[in-house]
Amino acid sequence: MSAPPSTPVHTSSQTDAAASHAEGQQHPVRLYLLVWFWLFVLSACSYLVDYAGFEGYLRWSLILVFMMLKAGLIVAVFMHMVWERLALVYAILLPPIAVLVFVTIMAIESDYTALTRMTLFSGGG
Repeated sequence: MSAPPSTPVHTSSQTDAAASHAEGQQHPVRLYLLVWFWLFVLSACSYLVDYAGFEGYLRWSLILVFMMLKAGLIVAVFMHMVWERLALVYAILLPPIAVLVFVTIMAIESDYTALTRMTLFSGGG
């Protein structure tokens, strides 16, 4: 004879957690307003870089820094990455970081290659 299947016993906290999970997690509106405020401030700073008349590497570095900060805020809050598991965060963020590192290495290497070719072809070698 087989034993009758046992029914799981649910506590009220488990039932409440399951119900809230089924509804979806609600984040406070204050968080979104704060993120929108910082996105506005960072965008204003990005425009101020052009307005102030910065040129060259300083201009592009500031624009890229503001762009990365805005992208980080959007990914963290609006794409809910701040609440995800660390493994998922690494799986999504490490490949673009690796691409940026490799692009930087290639840019440095291209400057070196251009310099050596100019030196060789100008007869200065």
